[in-house]
Amino acid sequence: MQKIRTYLWLLAALLLTACYNHGQQTPDAWDLTRQQLDSISFSTTHHYSQNYNFVVTAPQLALADALPDVAFDTLYVVRGERVVVAEIETVPTDTIDSVWVKVARDQITQGWLRESDLLAGVSPDDPISQFIDLFTDIHLLLFLAFCVVAASLYAMRRLMRRHAYIVHFHDIDTPYPTLLCVLIATSATIYASIQMFGEESWRHFYYHPSLNPFALPWYLGIFIASVWAIVIMAVAALDDVMHRLPAADALLYLVGLVAVCAVDYVVFSISTLYYVGYLLLVGYAAFALRCYLRIPRFRYRCGACSAPLHGKGRCPHCGAVNE
Repeated sequence: MQKIRTYLWLLAALLLTACYNHGQQTPDAWDLTRQQLDSISFSTTHHYSQNYNFVVTAPQLALADALPDVAFDTLYVVRGERVVVAEIETVPTDTIDSVWVKVARDQITQGWLRESDLLAGVSPDDPISQFIDLFTDIHLLLFLAFCVVAASLYAMRRLMRRHAYIVHFHDIDTPYPTLLCVLIATSATIYASIQMFGEESWRHFYYHPSLNPFALPWYLGIFIASVWAIVIMAVAALDDVMHRLPAADALLYLVGLVAVCAVDYVVFSISTLYYVGYLLLVGYAAFALRCYLRIPRFRYRCGACSAPLHGKGRCPHCGAVNE
């Protein structure tokens, strides 16, 4: 009995005793210079720092040869050239922009310019950031182009056959186009919401993009996951439409689908900025679901060509008789 009590006391002592790990002693771990601390602070607020790479998107950027005189030389960098941030200085006497950045294309071509002029004429040297710039600049033009093409093709098709397929209104028996439209509307709503409520997070993502939704804040992760879902759903919709419709009808349907998706993107990305997009999204999702549930379902497939059929009998595609 005495031994049992001894063991219990030892066990209690072990359970109640712990060692505190002070970690590796590195007294100089944060012994940073003033310049390094300023660089960390600048990177936190401006989202880029020294050694960050840009691609010039403006026709040309004029560079000053030295500070604080800010005397411009005849040195320029032009569109398509890559530059790196060499130094960052503050010029309090400059009433236009107190932050000046020295960029370098190479050892010879380097100079200073205001941060506002730099950021207006460059893009981060990352394909995701450049895609964001490209899509932001021309998405309205793409929307108008697709609408014109779709309207022209639909008009020609209706004059010739008076019977054209279009998502939501005269749809085919496949859920992927409807899901694609709803996904794009949802992504546009999330994108606009991030612009309103997480502007700095989006700016940081713009300078340091990632396609991994798990490496981002939850709201950015949801947006990137929705983008991946759009890609997957678009491939599924393309494959299903091409298998269910003849080539000409499939092409016309896909052009119309792109036009509807473009309309969804523009409408929801703009309306969400005025808080109307959230109600529109709920109504649009209900409308899309209702339209899909009203599509006539095909109960059979042709034994010869595998075309979908509403009922038994002669196949309208190949003429085979199905009994």
